[in-house]
Amino acid sequence: MKILSGQYKGLEIKTDKNLSYRPTSSRVRKSIFDILGSLQKLSVLDIFAGSGILGFEAASRGATKISFVDNDRKAIQLIKSNSYLLKNEVEINLSCSKWDKFLKKKNLYDVIFADPPYGKVDIAQLTEKCLSSLLNSGRFILESSRRDIIPSGGMTRNYGDTIVTIWTKSV
Repeated sequence: MKILSGQYKGLEIKTDKNLSYRPTSSRVRKSIFDILGSLQKLSVLDIFAGSGILGFEAASRGATKISFVDNDRKAIQLIKSNSYLLKNEVEINLSCSKWDKFLKKKNLYDVIFADPPYGKVDIAQLTEKCLSSLLNSGRFILESSRRDIIPSGGMTRNYGDTIVTIWTKSV
């Protein structure tokens, strides 16, 4: 899987077909990052990180601090090995943890990506907790199934079975 744009455009992110994650397609990634625009000097949280591609794409577009969270140790190890490709130009934090436990730490972020396994997470609870973990004017990007019930207030885009919803935290 390759980074699509920015400083690390074309950089190959290694994946493992034996892991159980569902990577965000390049079409959906391009759309998300076209909407978000510049991420210069922002802090980003990638929960349900899987391959870490959303966090790596954010780093390529200027984010300076990326936190990756996944409850699969092998996924975190793979993200760690891929993070060396960024040549220590981005502050990387890794956490092998469940999303809800991690968000109890009360850290705040400019951007939060969440791509939970379809049908396995309470989307309303996830959305509430992520919105409360944003800095003012921060953005929460949720990738979900069209079968999920999505809380209101966000901008929604459809890509087949995938729905991307983006909320901006009011000041």
